[in-house]
Amino acid sequence: MSEQQQFDVVVIGAGPAGYHAAIRAAQLGLKTACIDAALGKDGKPALGGTCLRVGCIPSKALLDSSRQFWNMGHIFDQHGISFDKPAIDVKKMVARKDGIVKQFTGGIAALFKANKITAFYGFGQLQPGNVVTVKQHDGSEVALKATNVILAAGSDSIELPFAKFGEHIIDNVGALDLEKVPKRLGVIGAGVIGLELGSVWKRLGAEVTILEGLPNFLAAADAEVAKVAAREFKKQGLDIKLGCKCTATEVKKDGVHISYTDDKGAAQELVVDKLLVAVGRRAATKGLLADGTGVQVNERGQIVVDEHCHTGVDGVWAVGDCVRGPMLAHKGFEEGIAVAELIAGLPGHVNFDTIPWVIYTEPEIAWVGKTEEQLKAEGTPYKAGSFPFAAVGRAVAMAEPAGFVKVLAHAETDTILGMHLVGANVSELVHEGVLAMEFKGSADDLARICHAHPSLSEAVHDAAMAVHKRAIHKAN
Repeated sequence: MSEQQQFDVVVIGAGPAGYHAAIRAAQLGLKTACIDAALGKDGKPALGGTCLRVGCIPSKALLDSSRQFWNMGHIFDQHGISFDKPAIDVKKMVARKDGIVKQFTGGIAALFKANKITAFYGFGQLQPGNVVTVKQHDGSEVALKATNVILAAGSDSIELPFAKFGEHIIDNVGALDLEKVPKRLGVIGAGVIGLELGSVWKRLGAEVTILEGLPNFLAAADAEVAKVAAREFKKQGLDIKLGCKCTATEVKKDGVHISYTDDKGAAQELVVDKLLVAVGRRAATKGLLADGTGVQVNERGQIVVDEHCHTGVDGVWAVGDCVRGPMLAHKGFEEGIAVAELIAGLPGHVNFDTIPWVIYTEPEIAWVGKTEEQLKAEGTPYKAGSFPFAAVGRAVAMAEPAGFVKVLAHAETDTILGMHLVGANVSELVHEGVLAMEFKGSADDLARICHAHPSLSEAVHDAAMAVHKRAIHKAN
């Protein structure tokens, strides 16, 4: 091993949390290195983590492609547009997705170069004394000495013991690279990944059955939002079965046989051509820490940190999916930036109360803050105002009338406590709620802000007005 190289900051992991931390640290004048082990399809290093390579960005590319195809057969006729036998070239669709991924992984490499960040490609491991060893892909090993180390190892798909990944049983990575539309696609888990990728292949013609273990659909979301979303998914032909416990799988000549018990406890079997297992993710901390570092890992494999993402070991921090909190890329973005600023002696903070959640299905689902169910359980007095997209001119003109916006405000102070949306482009609209909550805004504040007409954002405006029963475009 060569002599130790010295850095102010060494980041292990170049996913959303890691590359943001590295770039911000470099911007602040700190000598920075970033280590990442991922390789792209071409076998070359590919920065950006799961989110960019096999998660957020590629899934949105396929969602958009599949939506275009679905609209040809289900929406365009309303506009007077017709086609003869629309067809989908799956290989071309996947190639487009791969091109987008390559563009953005290359973009991060260019940002590293522009910010004079030293990149190391291989597996990093924290040693005692803030030393990081890197087993590089060429077989060599280097040691880096850092004043500060930021652990940003990310997360991996959870594999079920009775459903090992392979050719026919796949995780999100496999679901993004199918070469043809499966006739029957089974999905275990009706969470974000299951719903989004299930939607992709349903739109392209697959018969999709989703098995969810919980008795309630999208239990983390507002109950009314979940109800409307479930209704729309049913219209699209997604078969979502709740309260199901999968017990075994077997790959046979005619497909993957899934044994499960339904919501009444009866034994059932489902046969599919491909099975997507989407039951969540776990922190990718295996092999990250050598003995004697002092960094603690909890029973879920997550690195233990305080509210500032510090591990309790001098100069060692951890951010993103490998620590507590929601496994969301944008949460990792903010943690990475906050830690870099704390290291540089600046204030750094992440407000977990205003982190938005989005599911990029059709319709989209988004929320920030507390749900009605949470407020009731806490005993917090609140008022609610909602407004349907069916009463918004822009939504109807787009042939996207499904869904609504709901604003929740404290009954005494009028401070916005939550915003919940289901409908077209609500992934963009939810940030009105995020911004208002971040500035401690009230429903009345939001109601008195001029919104452009016609626009989808008018649903937010009228929902805020409805909190005080003064919505103009619906009966209060």
